[in-house]
Amino acid sequence: MFIETFKSGIFNKDFRRQLLVTLSAVIITFCHGIGLGWLSPMLPQLQSAAETPLDFVIDVSEASWVGSMISFGGFSGNFLFSFVMNRFGRKVALYGLALPHTCIWILFYFADSVEWLYAARVCAGLSGGGMFIVLPLFIGEIADKSIRGRLCSFFSLAINIGIMVGFIISSHVPYHVIPCTVVVLPICYVLLTTRFPETPQQLMRWGREEEAKRALKYYCNCDGPTPSKESERAYQKQLEEMCDALQQQTKESGSESLTLSDFCNKRALKAIATGLVLMVGNIFTGTFAFINYMSNIFERVHTQLEPNTNTIIIGAVQIVGTLASIYLVDRHGRKILLIVSCAGSALGTGAFGLYAFFGDETEADLSAISSWLPVTIMALNIFLANVGIISVTMVVLVEVLPPKIRAVGTSACLGCLSCFAFASLKAFPLMMEYWGLAATMWGCAAVSVLCFFYVIVFMEETKGKSIYD
Repeated sequence: MFIETFKSGIFNKDFRRQLLVTLSAVIITFCHGIGLGWLSPMLPQLQSAAETPLDFVIDVSEASWVGSMISFGGFSGNFLFSFVMNRFGRKVALYGLALPHTCIWILFYFADSVEWLYAARVCAGLSGGGMFIVLPLFIGEIADKSIRGRLCSFFSLAINIGIMVGFIISSHVPYHVIPCTVVVLPICYVLLTTRFPETPQQLMRWGREEEAKRALKYYCNCDGPTPSKESERAYQKQLEEMCDALQQQTKESGSESLTLSDFCNKRALKAIATGLVLMVGNIFTGTFAFINYMSNIFERVHTQLEPNTNTIIIGAVQIVGTLASIYLVDRHGRKILLIVSCAGSALGTGAFGLYAFFGDETEADLSAISSWLPVTIMALNIFLANVGIISVTMVVLVEVLPPKIRAVGTSACLGCLSCFAFASLKAFPLMMEYWGLAATMWGCAAVSVLCFFYVIVFMEETKGKSIYD
């Protein structure tokens, strides 16, 4: 049974090209994850006169700006790369992602004031905001619908592996060695990206039908001298669906240009509302802020384990959660994973807030459990968040939006995501400082509860949905 599942999944030889292209494309998200994970253990060092590796020290206000500046870049990156992707194609946008990411490590290396760190984080946002636009759409357009959820989940898996690597190297590797090592990765990414063609859908939109057919054969793994019957059938079916969808869109709208009516019908409005709720859940359930400020959080609860060790443990748990999502998303659907994830995030953040309340605001002696309970609660919370609300959000966003407004709608939703991320990253350390960790966690739990009810009542299952519908 396991062998049959293995052969019929992403490792099926007919899907081999789609898997290899996806793995090549998500190298840039792995790089982005390293940049995200780098911050959490490094921030306490930069705030300490005794430990800072640079010639200056930052205060709590500057630390909140360092954390949140990524969102300024993210907002700009969402719309910049959306324009590039629609004007010049998915491949050019993929190439462009490497440029701001390379700048991150150059700026970190030469930083001689906090403004250099701000600029580096803006570049991280440009790269991150762009990849959240480009990669889900690119992977969604090349992937067979039977494995689309799993391949799109590699996006989150690569980020989480990168975050854990970032946690480890910023805890144990000298500051100025890290940029010299990591800057090689975007170069490798660009070289691999040159090896595969533009997506068939984009070529078809440009009217380059023969190139679109060749690209589709490439991704269906049937461009060789003796293609399998299964891959030939998959090619013919996708080609028919692609041509029919394009003709239908042209017939319904009268042109390929977008109009206000494309966004103001019932299906589009419901899809956009679902996308925005998922963006809110992705950010304000707290996981993104937790990752950026994880070491600070564990310092606040006075855990007996070294804070950076806890942070690395959480990084490993993220990866396990994403692997679970990859295994489950195309077997059991998107909706059930989101329901479990939102419920688990509500319970996890609520429980962590309760622990923080007894630790900070009462005289309770928690020494007997402080070495394991905080990291256990946080690990469970992070695991469940990555099973659904983190990993599945981008898959659902691509699938739920109508094809004609997919690129613009995705860009708009992710622009909102960047605004939400800025608010979260800017406010989180200040809320911990002035409101207390417990109240901050309970606020995240309340958002999780609201998302939980929305998903149950309003969201439709998108498993098995054609990308052309």
